[in-house]
Amino acid sequence: NTVSQQVLDNDRAAEQSAKAAVAAAQAQLAASEAAINAARAQVVDAKSAVDAAQAAIESIDADIGDATLASPRDGRIQFRVAEPGEVLAGGGRVLNLVDLGDVYMTFFLSTAQAGRVAIGSDVRLVLDAAPQYIIPAKVTFVADVAQFTPKTVETEEERLKLMFRIKAHIAPELLRKYIQQVKTGLPGVAYVRLDPQAEWPASLKGKLVQ
Repeated sequence: NTVSQQVLDNDRAAEQSAKAAVAAAQAQLAASEAAINAARAQVVDAKSAVDAAQAAIESIDADIGDATLASPRDGRIQFRVAEPGEVLAGGGRVLNLVDLGDVYMTFFLSTAQAGRVAIGSDVRLVLDAAPQYIIPAKVTFVADVAQFTPKTVETEEERLKLMFRIKAHIAPELLRKYIQQVKTGLPGVAYVRLDPQAEWPASLKGKLVQ
């Protein structure tokens, strides 16, 4: 009986209120922990969904890659070999592609001339379709076997009839510069400089394609 009944009742009410507040806070803590656990579970689920979506993307990309024809090099399509809907076996031909980065003219020289041609010799090409232009080229191939051989090669006169195939390539950088004008299969004339010290005649100096 050292304090009034009112003070005791107030203290007891405050105690109960504090206990209730503690219980409420503990409930909120438990709810928060449950929410955190649920969020973590959602994160795990989301990561699994991302992994599944990525796997699906990779699978689709693989299917697209398998169903897409890729040319091994740049070039120009001449004509279509297989028609749409046609079933082809492995390695079947679909398109005819011309490699415009590898353009050359083939011509023939006799034994005496072919023997003097060196790899890298300068060549001037004049196409029948554009005789006003002179195209520079380089010898890149000289056949080691005659293309036209008489049945019996016994005399020097007969040996001189042998003809050797020569290739003169046009520089790739020149082809890229005029790629829209590059054609294949065009006939023309090749002029070869057998003597590297000799000067080109005036007729082969004008309008040199560069």
